[in-house]
Amino acid sequence: MINQEVKIKKLNNRAVIPTYGSDFSAGCDLYAVTDGDIEITSGETVMIHTYLSMEIPIGYAGLIYARSGLASKKGLAPANKVGVVDADYRGEIMVALHNHSNAVQTISDGERIAQLVIAPFLKASFVETDELSDTARGAGGFGSTGQR
Repeated sequence: MINQEVKIKKLNNRAVIPTYGSDFSAGCDLYAVTDGDIEITSGETVMIHTYLSMEIPIGYAGLIYARSGLASKKGLAPANKVGVVDADYRGEIMVALHNHSNAVQTISDGERIAQLVIAPFLKASFVETDELSDTARGAGGFGSTGQR
């Protein structure tokens, strides 16, 4: 576990600094800032404000994932499945929440809406080639590793 300082800026005095649920949580909770309850109808996507911007360190990305409780209990999860906050982005972090349930769902001010994982990544230098190394799997696609 790496402890890295990340600069964060509140764009609204009601914004909540992300929090970790436990000492070993990988993701920190992002909080909604609303002017009242927001209703999200079935199949609808709504952009939810956090009113936070941050300076992700170079070599890292902020990955925005669903909160398991919100997704499993209310059917609400980021519309893009995993949002990516690049190290050079300085705008507001917003969460595009999509309602996968069959019922209208409500988000309230101060509610935890997603989790942010700050993770290192590899920047690839792509090299075109005519041949790739051989493996036991080869070109086996979806489900191919579960067959014997």
